[in-house]
Amino acid sequence: MLAATRSVLSRAARAPVRAASTVARAAAAASGSESFGSSAWARGLMFGAVAAAAAGSVAACEAEEESPELASMAIFSGNANPDLAALIAEHVGKPLGSATVGRFPDGEVSVSVHENVRGKDIYIIQPTCPPHVNEYLVELLLMVTTMRRASAEKITVVVPYYGYARQDRKMTSRVPISAADIARLLESVGVDRVVALDLHCGQIQGFFGPRVPVDNLAAARVGVNYFARKVDLENPVIVSPDAGGVYRAKVFREGLNLQTGSDAGLAMIVKQRPRAGVVGQMDLVGEVTGCDCIIVDDMIDTAGTLCKAADLLRAKGARRVYCFASHGLFSGPAVQRISKSCLEKVVVVNTIPLASNAKTCDKIEQLSVAPILGDAIKRIHMRKSVSAMFSGKKVVAAASPAAERA
Repeated sequence: MLAATRSVLSRAARAPVRAASTVARAAAAASGSESFGSSAWARGLMFGAVAAAAAGSVAACEAEEESPELASMAIFSGNANPDLAALIAEHVGKPLGSATVGRFPDGEVSVSVHENVRGKDIYIIQPTCPPHVNEYLVELLLMVTTMRRASAEKITVVVPYYGYARQDRKMTSRVPISAADIARLLESVGVDRVVALDLHCGQIQGFFGPRVPVDNLAAARVGVNYFARKVDLENPVIVSPDAGGVYRAKVFREGLNLQTGSDAGLAMIVKQRPRAGVVGQMDLVGEVTGCDCIIVDDMIDTAGTLCKAADLLRAKGARRVYCFASHGLFSGPAVQRISKSCLEKVVVVNTIPLASNAKTCDKIEQLSVAPILGDAIKRIHMRKSVSAMFSGKKVVAAASPAAERA
């Protein structure tokens, strides 16, 4: 089966990208897999064929010459978010590497790299996100070990959404600290560096040893640019939905003030959560009467907390309520809740692909963080400071999105 796949992909690498779909269908049929589109293996093969075709097409194009600084690096992607990976690669100026990340007939993950990576700096873009968190994690681990056994010089994993991050401590007896266990897994397979975006808890960086530095970037500036340019805010107030997010809201407020010249206020919601996924009483600290409020959070899961927070703000006299969050999981009834809520707009970034119902929701808008991650990758590869991207007022107010800090 793998021999047949390799042969098909070899031909695909010499064909235009538009032929990749046909090639992947033929390979899936030859392997005896399920019908194309319903098989996870076929979907992985499809992405590998497209990557191989794109790589061959770019290599055959003499009009574009690769930058000498980028010759020693390669960027690869799993199946979690290939659209984001393609945008990042485009921003960096490097085509995605040729690889197949698919499934064997029994459901096991299959990884095959179709180009030489010996001595190169490898960047693997793979959020461990829904709808297949565990499969995407295994894909990432096997891609790392494949690169390590192929003699890659350095391996950086770009994990825009770090799964299991909310299990960062023991809340009750006899439960795992999963965020730390995932860090150990990544270390054990040979990861040299981790790039993440808005970790649920910044202390997760400490779960990795000193030999594996972690760059925890932030998407705040993407949201600041959006609200500064597209929303006519009146008496803006930035609201943290809990005590742990006050610093994040403070950074967002400072960026908005610098970019718009306004004097946005800051408020916080104090909530009691009797158990996971259930929000009890909420209280507001701060004044929002007659103000446009922006709730700033790191993620939206079922949207229960978000919608209750919006109701509380309106009850306290808020004029309009918006939300900016880095990761839009939109699990379970989230989209339905947002549609029926008093929220004007919910803005997220593309660390996680939007579900179909979220794409059709008028209140949900997704922005790209590819420039943030792409700039970070280029600076890491060229041995430049990542933190220099974010220092000073000029950077906070810059038109081009960048990350908050290294």
